[in-house]
Amino acid sequence: MQALGILPIKNATRLRAAAIAKASLSTTTAPPDHVTFVQNVAGLEPQPYLNSLLSLLQARGDKVVSPYERKGLMPLAIPLSENQKDGSLTALLRWPTPAEGMAIPVVTVHKHGVILQAKSMGEYIHRLLVEEDSTGSSHDDKYYSAVGEMGQKLYSRGDFGASGSVSLDVYLMKKVGKFPDVFERLALNHLERGEVISALVTGEFYANKQHFPGFGRPFVFNAELLLKAGRKLESKDAAKTALKSPWWTLGTSYEKVAEMAGWGDEQVEFMRERVTEEGRQEDLNKGKIPEQIALDQAAFLLDLAAVDGSWDDSREQLAAFYREAQMEDLATFITTTW
Repeated sequence: MQALGILPIKNATRLRAAAIAKASLSTTTAPPDHVTFVQNVAGLEPQPYLNSLLSLLQARGDKVVSPYERKGLMPLAIPLSENQKDGSLTALLRWPTPAEGMAIPVVTVHKHGVILQAKSMGEYIHRLLVEEDSTGSSHDDKYYSAVGEMGQKLYSRGDFGASGSVSLDVYLMKKVGKFPDVFERLALNHLERGEVISALVTGEFYANKQHFPGFGRPFVFNAELLLKAGRKLESKDAAKTALKSPWWTLGTSYEKVAEMAGWGDEQVEFMRERVTEEGRQEDLNKGKIPEQIALDQAAFLLDLAAVDGSWDDSREQLAAFYREAQMEDLATFITTTW
């Protein structure tokens, strides 16, 4: 599957140059131009909820971060804001080849990759508006005011209270969308109450590939849940399934999941071999087309970088792989940092 919303290379290059020039001339008090970056540097379609999301994050107390400040970050992340309480970084994820329904997810960034927060900006905004409304405090209206007319179309104040929902989590799942942390909280609550079967059913449903395609975190959590329930063999299988996903989507370190899966260093060594010229030649001999080989090598390189968080060390080689895959815009995006 090709990445969505890629601009023609000549036009994208011209617009990207203008975007970078504009950003370099901006004052320190002006907000970074995320809209321009997303369209002209990341090569994505215009995002109608982006300004609403940025305003909401500021209303939450976050500090807006320039989209160019990407050194040390997972190369596919577009930073939005830093939480002033815990230091976490909220970002957009620029999938190379996004699955349906996962074009531009909202994530938080950590050393080994990213953790999914919402499958889209719209779902994330909708959720935060519901959470604010659920407090029942008349003065807690800053999120709703911040998102403007576009964001306010997602949710009408009072809908949560009028729904008669038994809990906020249930409302979110039924009316807003599927969220990883909600799944995890529901499963753990069942486990704490001694409802082991309900907990395991929730964990298995969470790990259904249709909910969060491309992300390994649901399988990691399911493995951890099974382990807590004393089901070691099933936990081991779930961990192995998690490791079939990109390692930067596990939500934790590769070593932790590999330990649950009973893996040694063999898989890491295999990936190191695959990103070499010898590995490329072996795939060519098998009849693979060069573009697909380059995409595979890029995926392997991202996995290897996720093991120790060596993102900046991999940028140039990663960009080279994407150029070989005829994804010039993505290659330029990878290396565009301050």
